[in-house]
Amino acid sequence: MGQDRTVLIVDVSQLIDNLLRVAITQRRKIRFRYNGKERIAEPHDYGMQGGKARLLVYQTGGQSGSGRLPNWRWTDVSRMEELEILSETFAGNRPAPSGRHQKWDQLFLRVS
Repeated sequence: MGQDRTVLIVDVSQLIDNLLRVAITQRRKIRFRYNGKERIAEPHDYGMQGGKARLLVYQTGGQSGSGRLPNWRWTDVSRMEELEILSETFAGNRPAPSGRHQKWDQLFLRVS
């Protein structure tokens, strides 16, 4: 009793931001939950669109409610849960289906 306890408050959004930046820079796959489903993906573009932090991923595994895999998927970063960086790497940039990159209000990072 009477012990001084330090409370550590973690800003989850800052933690997720840091993990995404490491994963993109090191070209490592990520695993996360989104809309209640586990996803395994290559993170490619990370930035702001319409006032929201968004991530463009190439989903290679896990579950999807909107189509077949592998395929490109948009994620709202604020809705990502249980994000982890995997040891598995990927080669780098993939061609966009349209041949063009998406427009960003602000692009934080893009896989090279």
